[in-house]
Amino acid sequence: TTGQHPGGIVIVPKEDDILDYTPIQYPADKRDKAIITTHFDFHAMDDRLVKLDILGHDDPTALRMLQDLTGLDPVTIPLDDPDTMRIYTSSEPLKVDLSALHCSVGTLGTPEFGTSFVRSVLEATMPTTMEELVRISGLTHGTDVWLGNAETLVASKIATLSEVICTRDDIMNYLILRGVDASSSFKIMESVRKGKGLKPEMEQKLLDNDIPAWYIDSCKKIKYMFPRGHAVAYTMMSFRVAYYKVHYPLEFYSVYFTVRADLFDVSLAAGGADRVLETMKELDRASAKMTDSEKGRNKDIITILEVVYEMNMRGIELLPVDLYKSDATKFLVEDGALRPPFNAIPGVGTNAAQGLAESREGKVFHTIEEFRTLTKANSGVIAAMEKCGCFDGMEKTAQISLF
Repeated sequence: TTGQHPGGIVIVPKEDDILDYTPIQYPADKRDKAIITTHFDFHAMDDRLVKLDILGHDDPTALRMLQDLTGLDPVTIPLDDPDTMRIYTSSEPLKVDLSALHCSVGTLGTPEFGTSFVRSVLEATMPTTMEELVRISGLTHGTDVWLGNAETLVASKIATLSEVICTRDDIMNYLILRGVDASSSFKIMESVRKGKGLKPEMEQKLLDNDIPAWYIDSCKKIKYMFPRGHAVAYTMMSFRVAYYKVHYPLEFYSVYFTVRADLFDVSLAAGGADRVLETMKELDRASAKMTDSEKGRNKDIITILEVVYEMNMRGIELLPVDLYKSDATKFLVEDGALRPPFNAIPGVGTNAAQGLAESREGKVFHTIEEFRTLTKANSGVIAAMEKCGCFDGMEKTAQISLF
């Protein structure tokens, strides 16, 4: 349907046709448009047909870029690499102290496990196995699964990470193991994971099978649950990216910043670890006077600066943007440091950056005016580049003063 994400694919049996289940129509009766949608709402069919979500994601892109830079196929990465596993409990494998960021783990910048929320779960549970990481992925993607629920159970030692409910599948599998019939186990799982809680007869079934009171109470609090298959796929993907972070730091940071270059602000990220830390504190203080949308963008910038700080602490320098050496959109690895692209300059968009890179080929610029004329860059782009020091040591024009 229109207005939803475009990756929902409904599967019909091989011998059938989608038209056996629903008419199709032009949205809003616009026959001149090349779009058709199903007539019925998805929920008219969702209990009868299989649906697959084909979602867009940054991670496969990042892994492909990392493979191209390092020559290491991500599929060959061992999912039990001890140094990589240790970053989920400590920053020690990275040989850095991140206490200035109030961070004790090494997962900054890794997919799924880099946010402050998930880092707090890592600190509370201290996982050491892939199974525990999968469980944490389930806990942190659900609604009311960790906060106010499993978090309290783990903290008060009523249940361990391996016992609390983390993914949908946990409920059905656990109940079957405890003697509940398969059909009831499935129905209870479906009711809980949709946030509908337990019907009286379901709760009675659990009591009849001696299910602990804390487990029943946990089921009642849950609003949404992640499928285990999703949690496994996300965790494997994250672990592979984390492996590059531990063993190929230059390439990792290059890809991390390239994927986020539209948010990257080289004027905030330059100057080394101490200056970046001070900038983060200033942004944090400034957020009190911001609108909600401004706060969101500000938070995203701080997240990127945290990774810049960590990179600096690992001994990797952020070089200045260079008229001749910088790429349009990619952070380049250069002599053990990173060279930012043109679109990392605030005020220089991707199209302008590509235009600059193409028009500078084979040229040497003697003045700023010559650069502007040859690249056709507008005054806003020139001003932004000047502010970032791209023209340091270069005269504005070729005019020679008489005095």
